[in-house]
Amino acid sequence: MRHFPELGTLAAVPAFHAEHRPEACALIVEGRTVSYAELHRASTRTARALLTARVRPGDRVAYLGRESEHYYDLLFACAKSGAVLVPVNWRLTAHEIGHILRDSAAVLLFVEDDFRPIARQATGDLEQPCAMVELDGPAGPGSGFLSWLGDESDADPDWHAGPDDEVVQLYTSGTTGLPKGVVLAHRSFFAVRDALAGADLDWVDWRDGDVSLIAVPGFHVGGLWWAVQGFSAGITNVALRMFVAGDALAAIRAHGVTTTCMVPAMIRMVLAEPGVSRADFAGLRKIVYGGSPIATDLLELCLDGIGCELTQIYGLTETGNTAVCLPPQEHVSGSPRLLAAGRPYPGFAVKVVDRSGRELPTGASGEICLRTPGRMLGYWGLPEATAETLVDGWVHTGDAGYLDADGFVHLRDRIKDVVIVAGENVYPAEIENALADHPAVLDSAVIGKPHERWGEALHAFVVVREQASVRPRELMAFLRSRLADFKIPTGYDFVDRVPRNPSGKVLRRELRERFWSSTERQVN
Repeated sequence: MRHFPELGTLAAVPAFHAEHRPEACALIVEGRTVSYAELHRASTRTARALLTARVRPGDRVAYLGRESEHYYDLLFACAKSGAVLVPVNWRLTAHEIGHILRDSAAVLLFVEDDFRPIARQATGDLEQPCAMVELDGPAGPGSGFLSWLGDESDADPDWHAGPDDEVVQLYTSGTTGLPKGVVLAHRSFFAVRDALAGADLDWVDWRDGDVSLIAVPGFHVGGLWWAVQGFSAGITNVALRMFVAGDALAAIRAHGVTTTCMVPAMIRMVLAEPGVSRADFAGLRKIVYGGSPIATDLLELCLDGIGCELTQIYGLTETGNTAVCLPPQEHVSGSPRLLAAGRPYPGFAVKVVDRSGRELPTGASGEICLRTPGRMLGYWGLPEATAETLVDGWVHTGDAGYLDADGFVHLRDRIKDVVIVAGENVYPAEIENALADHPAVLDSAVIGKPHERWGEALHAFVVVREQASVRPRELMAFLRSRLADFKIPTGYDFVDRVPRNPSGKVLRRELRERFWSSTERQVN
């Protein structure tokens, strides 16, 4: 298993491999290749350009664009200069992007040409200045970035990061409707690697000659974490600009991909591509998946149609991605273990607590709490929210479940209102706040319901004002200007009232009953 324990920060990764395997391919994007020597040199020059632009250690630098060599260049440049990278979900609206830029106080925004109009709209009313660097230009993709870079030197910027220093700030939806910035340290990206190597376990592993497909976008903790694992191992990484099933299949075929990380919905779409056959996956030895459990029929499709190992990972942005794993040997058709999310990595821990915080015995259901060396530093600028989630080193997940006698975690429901749509966290409060702005809407409640392809889909219950009328199509169009597409409910019920308890809290369990009553788990 490829493991380099001397790598403990992102800044050290390209430098180490540039010294030991300079000509080895680090990255392939749309046929363009970048060696480890080139990645190290480019990210060092970018780090120096950030310093020239008066970006100071701790300043936030945002990126709005699809996966590219410039994204990873900027990731390592921030690590080398002490800046903190803020990847922005390019599926968001201008309003949502504006909140992230405002909340993070980003001093620079790197933006691809496709997103330049929405970036200008998002930065139009910011209170603090945020300079925009356009990555593309008249000479083609990336030419604007090269122009900004100028003739910067590739001399070491002389910033020495430590494992506990902040390096990335990822935004995750919040229960109040406003996304929170999760601040991650360098150690968040190396904790699992070190734990598995120390115990000589191959649950998530890297081997000589591996080719990794980066399919999950880098604004998501799963995609960014996966990419860093591949770079740290010094193997070849193939990045999709955005996930399209046909492109993923073509990349697997063309580059001999051996390992990848996807959400189950992605796997299903790849296997549904016309003309797909087992031969297409001849070199694929392992798929790591997360975001939702794997359905029985999809497991059978993978075992029969691909024939590779499967590993399930479970965690949150707040835990630095995965903290629990269901290893390959548990992926046996018909095994009851497939109902579990997995067990903690060596040196990680799980406990289940009741509402008062008291630890519960085996088999008793309560809130799942995770203790991991990869856990977040905190929520940016939100000490009270941090204190609620991070208690004595334990991350309170908001997921309900229990531990079995063998220490495996079983998820049953969600204490927090999060809905996971194709791996994306969505909080109903954000959608309900947007619906409240519609003149015909008096009240609303949004829940998640089972969906065969996406895991869960959003469903809205809407109370319409007297003398007013509105159709689902109108509400969808109204929301489209305010929310990213994946946050827009696909189903609507018009009701006389939304059920609430005496304190006004929506009784979502009552609304979910008709959709989930026949399922064993209240998550999908």
